[in-house]
Formats: sequence, structure tokens, C-alpha cells
Amino acid sequence: MRLKELRLARGITQQRLAIELNMNQNSISRYENGTREADYRTLILFANYFHVSIDYLLERTDDPTFHK
Repeated sequence: MRLKELRLARGITQQRLAIELNMNQNSISRYENGTREADYRTLILFANYFHVSIDYLLERTDDPTFHK
């Protein structure tokens, strides 16, 4: 998942992202390291926060554009 890449591009810490999404920092770390998989609700939360598609988050496409 591209979560770490997106987070670093925004210049925010795992802790800051966790606070903004009402999650804990350990979960963010596990998602970034691939030791935990995000459920559907969490994927939507990340996609909405970073304004990208879920397919982009999951590396199924290199186009970050979200299409409604």
C-alpha cells in the first residue's frame, strides 16, 4: 500500500495522521509495514483523506485520480 509514500509527501508523521483519522499510531505503522491489512472502511478513510482512489492506495494503478 502507498500509505507511507502519501503520508511523507504531505510531510506528516504517523502520529499526526493517526490523530486526524482517529486511529492509533501503531495501526498506521502496521499498515505501512504490511503487517496489517486495512479493511474496507479504513481504505475509504485513507483514500478520502489523501484524495486518491482506493486502487491507487492498493497499487493497482499509478493514476491517483479519484473518479466519482
